[in-house]
Amino acid sequence: MAWNLDSNRPIYVQLAEQVQRDIISGLYQPGAKLPSVRELASQAKVNPNTMQKALTELEHSGLVYSQRTSGRFITEDKEMIENLKEQLASSQVQEFLEKMSCMGFQPQDTLHLIEKILKEGQS
Repeated sequence: MAWNLDSNRPIYVQLAEQVQRDIISGLYQPGAKLPSVRELASQAKVNPNTMQKALTELEHSGLVYSQRTSGRFITEDKEMIENLKEQLASSQVQEFLEKMSCMGFQPQDTLHLIEKILKEGQS
């Protein structure tokens, strides 16, 4: 997985968002064990303390849980994961629609453009 981190936002927040995306995309399955903090930190090229903070944030959200000596695991609550996926997708769509509106597109114009692009992609 690619860890594209932006220095303009807290690194631990971006790490948590990346792990979150990996969970909702299915890279990490419900109930699966996450790699260790050190392993994830090494992959992301960040300090393990920063990764620890990111994973702690995910624990607070309930998406990840710890078992004392076994490590961290993804929640088995598939409904929670699906709800999160829908929330994130809705947020992305809302952001897109706001940008289209700023460019002068009406909702129907945006929908027409999307349909046109999808149709061209199927050709």
